[in-house]
Amino acid sequence: MSKLIKILSLSLSLTVTLLILLLQIQVGSSSSSSSSESSAAKDLLKRLLPTHLHSFNFHILSSKDACNGHSCFIINNSNRSTSSNTAPEIIISGTTGVDIASGLHWYLKYWCGAHVSWDKTGGTQLSSVPKPGSLPLIKAEGVVVQRPVPWNYYQNVVTSSYSYVWWDWERWEKEIDWMALQGINLPLAFTGQESIWTKVFMEFNVSMEDLGDFFGGPAFLAWARMGNLHAWGGPLSKNWLDKQLALQKQILSRMVELGMTPVLPSFSGNVPAALKKIFPSANITRLGDWNTVNGNHRWCCTYLLSPSDPLFVEIGEAFIRKQIKVISLFVSEYGDVTDIYSCDTFNENLPPTDDPTYISSLGAAVYKAMSKADENAMWLMQGWLFYSNSEFWKPPQTKALLHSVPLGKMIVLDLFADVHPIWKTSSHFYGVPYVWCMLHNFGGNIEMYGILDAISSGPVEARTSKNSTMVGVGMCMEGIEHNPVVYELMSEMAFRNEKVKVPEWLKTYSYRRYGKAVNQVDEAWEILYRTIYNCTDGIADHNLDFIVKLPDWDPSLNSQTDMSKQNDMQIFHRLPDFGRFLVQETSSDIPQAHLWYSNQEVVKAWQLFLDGGTDLVGSSTYRYDLVDLTRQVLSKLANKVYVDAVIAFREKDAKSLASHSQMFIQLIKDIDLVLASDDNFLLGTWLESAKSLAVNPSETRQYEWNARTQVTMWYDTTKTNQSHLHDYANKFWSGLVRSYYLPRASMYFSYLSESLTEKKSFEVEKWREEWVAFSNKWQAGTELYSTKREGDALAISKDLYEKYFG
Repeated sequence: MSKLIKILSLSLSLTVTLLILLLQIQVGSSSSSSSSESSAAKDLLKRLLPTHLHSFNFHILSSKDACNGHSCFIINNSNRSTSSNTAPEIIISGTTGVDIASGLHWYLKYWCGAHVSWDKTGGTQLSSVPKPGSLPLIKAEGVVVQRPVPWNYYQNVVTSSYSYVWWDWERWEKEIDWMALQGINLPLAFTGQESIWTKVFMEFNVSMEDLGDFFGGPAFLAWARMGNLHAWGGPLSKNWLDKQLALQKQILSRMVELGMTPVLPSFSGNVPAALKKIFPSANITRLGDWNTVNGNHRWCCTYLLSPSDPLFVEIGEAFIRKQIKVISLFVSEYGDVTDIYSCDTFNENLPPTDDPTYISSLGAAVYKAMSKADENAMWLMQGWLFYSNSEFWKPPQTKALLHSVPLGKMIVLDLFADVHPIWKTSSHFYGVPYVWCMLHNFGGNIEMYGILDAISSGPVEARTSKNSTMVGVGMCMEGIEHNPVVYELMSEMAFRNEKVKVPEWLKTYSYRRYGKAVNQVDEAWEILYRTIYNCTDGIADHNLDFIVKLPDWDPSLNSQTDMSKQNDMQIFHRLPDFGRFLVQETSSDIPQAHLWYSNQEVVKAWQLFLDGGTDLVGSSTYRYDLVDLTRQVLSKLANKVYVDAVIAFREKDAKSLASHSQMFIQLIKDIDLVLASDDNFLLGTWLESAKSLAVNPSETRQYEWNARTQVTMWYDTTKTNQSHLHDYANKFWSGLVRSYYLPRASMYFSYLSESLTEKKSFEVEKWREEWVAFSNKWQAGTELYSTKREGDALAISKDLYEKYFG
């Protein structure tokens, strides 16, 4: 028996090795020519560091044999025969254009002390890069860094709505540059798909009018694509459809030029209501409600075509063929763009039965729709369902779905591996290749948060464990442009063979981010590492700070039994995906915002940040971090003040209630003040980006309403009921804090005070009615908000520290 076990284990190990080798071959296999990839990398250098355009030579490796069959980059000194400032100093070779860009970034970080992050998190720090002709040499034998796994995946299916929705090509070009520098070679490419769907569904006799009711508005397209809602925020204009398709052409062209493998959408079964009338015998069912207030069919209860119906394969094949045809018109010189397609049919919906045979047939049908159009198709699937609906997806059902396609033709995203890794409880997804992913962010909320130790060790543990089928690492955040330290470390794990020693890494990170070593700031990062960036309680950090998500409840009820009777009691960390309820346990019946660290320690870190500020005047990266840290401390303080106000209300202490409520209001004003001192925390930027895509007044109003609604009420309301998703995508933005969160808190505390002074019950229904009316008016508003920072961030932060903690 022991011999048999050894044979089986060896057989599995060989299978895993073969799978990874096959996937390794896929990397860059459908990309552009070697010369165009190196040229694309050179163009990236010109945009990033134009002064050093001649300081680097780039080459595509002719064979992966240079790195034992792995993707890699190699950095060498140039054999210069002249000291001219225009002569190449450093040679970077890579398997693809992305690998060259990664090598450039690695050199700039670890030899020049430079830093690259999103513009909205402080941008780049390149002042530490020596002048041309003076670049640091590396060791004589050169530096070789190879990827331990083939893929570095990027994006969540909702990132396109929370972060990218209002982007133009200029912003997309910066993002693709950032992606390449971080080594991302497997990005989602979902932009413009509604234009393709329009062409496909019209071939099945669906009218433009019917499609107007099918697609969501610009800021809600992700959820319309998943079949959660329809029509909300729409309809989409021809201008929107045409511009987004043109943008997708630019996005895909640049991704392919750099050697990336884009992941394109595929058919998950979500269909317009009209299709049921056009094909009355088709197996089309109406889904249940998804987060409307009262099951309003105007927005909810979309239609799903069963994968078991022959029409599913027909539509799925037509969609992929149409994508390939459209794409080939503008990237034909690159050959095939991709063979990898994303599909999540079961992510929001359960199959009608748990019979493994039936589940297997459904999975086979989904893949058939892909493979009929592309014989080399590979199915990329989010693995969230195995966590969020673990009661349904037991081992037999999970195996049935995962094994419904040929081995090696499915890749699973272990979406929440940074907190709840599924690979550990599923024997590495029962032999199916998977990507270790960090989810990290919900709704694009602004919150300092992370688990650096899990990021620095989790991928290595998964890859090196017995019979691992891990083939990549990935970042699957719902929204981007926050917590740059988290994303820099996670990106590096695509090139790390061993666990990272975070304390040592943070010291070099601090130096790179600010361009110099400042002892107080280094000490601050040591504190942040063991506090804010050490969340180990297993709770998904969806920001529930009371300023941005004020509890909607009657605080005069003081028992859990009474509270359970209230509509909309916000104790739950409710996330708008099927089955996503994450509860923070508390012995108190008062709502508790998520707090996983000592705020007193973080106040000390803030003080150290302030003490080091004199040495970092003018640094945009320092200013961003200081403003973010100031906001974090004051927001957590506000949570405590809110609880104190509720206690005072319950004790019928009107004077104390007035004191605490006034302090809460003042904290909101002060937070808005400090946010206004940095360009990256402004509501105006979001709104103006939305309006910039419009071509007429009607579109301007629609796009602004979409932008305002997503970050506030999100979804539908009634006269006395907020949206179930209100504040899901909350943002700490100056302008939004002052004009939306401040009036809400003032209104709420006014009702509490009136309840005490007039000795009457808290009129929760009246408060809701007034607030919903205010919110709806705000969403439809057109007031202008600043797009430029105001005030001195360091001076304001110092004043606020003295005011609250001095």
